[in-house]
Amino acid sequence: GKGVFNSGLKGGVHLTKDPSVVGELANKMLGYSLTTKQTPKEGVKVKTVMVAEALDITRETYFAILMDRACNGPVMVGSPQGGMDIEEVADKSPELIFKEVIDIFEGVRDDQALRMAANLGFKGPLERQAADQIKRLYDLFLKVDATQVEVNPLGETPEGQVVCFDAKINFDDNAEFRQKAVFALDDMSESDPTETEAAKWDLKYIGLDGNIACFVNGAGLAMATCDIIDLHGGKPANFLDLGGGVKEKQVYEAFKLLTADPKVEAILVNIFGGIVNCAIIANGITKACRELELKVPLVVRLEGGYLETKTVLRAGLPQVRRTYAAVRRINVASE
Repeated sequence: GKGVFNSGLKGGVHLTKDPSVVGELANKMLGYSLTTKQTPKEGVKVKTVMVAEALDITRETYFAILMDRACNGPVMVGSPQGGMDIEEVADKSPELIFKEVIDIFEGVRDDQALRMAANLGFKGPLERQAADQIKRLYDLFLKVDATQVEVNPLGETPEGQVVCFDAKINFDDNAEFRQKAVFALDDMSESDPTETEAAKWDLKYIGLDGNIACFVNGAGLAMATCDIIDLHGGKPANFLDLGGGVKEKQVYEAFKLLTADPKVEAILVNIFGGIVNCAIIANGITKACRELELKVPLVVRLEGGYLETKTVLRAGLPQVRRTYAAVRRINVASE
């Protein structure tokens, strides 16, 4: 609702009783970029416009079910002050945010659902109706392996209905194997092309603004490596996590992704040989260096577990021996 199109149109949601206005509004949306708090600065190009029947809303509330690490499971979160400014409510009026921890063995109990409905301000028969909606939303949460089901607003109509007017659902990537129909709906056109390509090879890639590529295994090590680069005056160009059980082909494809980024002026490989065989990494690196004709400085740190790694690197990666002068230039601390 607060979005802005580069066509000059303000608001990504419009209401009208005149059907002839729909075409005029759509022409100012389709093909233009919409910028909101959740998009990149340049916005996201709109390719589809949904035209739907609107209902009058007499009152808006906020309701969500999400995973909470502190509670070791799902939690219901609600507020009688729903609508677009829920973040402001949480910041300025935290007493209007209500939580109910869900027991994963019991599910949402009837008394919990009724208490949340009452806290959301539903009265009379609407309280029971809202409680039923809440219980159904938890059923949905489980059925689709969601990590979050957020309804904003969960509202009342003048006719006495409780309606989920707008919703956002996040899904657990680990459940893709049993949620094929859900993941088939994913519109990859709005995703970063490099991230999409990386996902094909089971690589976790996030592009950043720096010039030093990070090639690591494990999310914790990836974050620590990015921090170390930053601590020593450099800027990471990406976050690339190989994970465990990686194969030589994945290492090769990872190097292809890194070297295709024009911002990358150096590559730092930081691998812990415990969840992965360092020899596999070394073979993948040497293959990539030979076939891709690596032009940028490369720093490799492989530690733990597999002694044959050093032999592979000495035999196939002369670039390692000439990196230290380059390392000093890009301000990366290395062994």
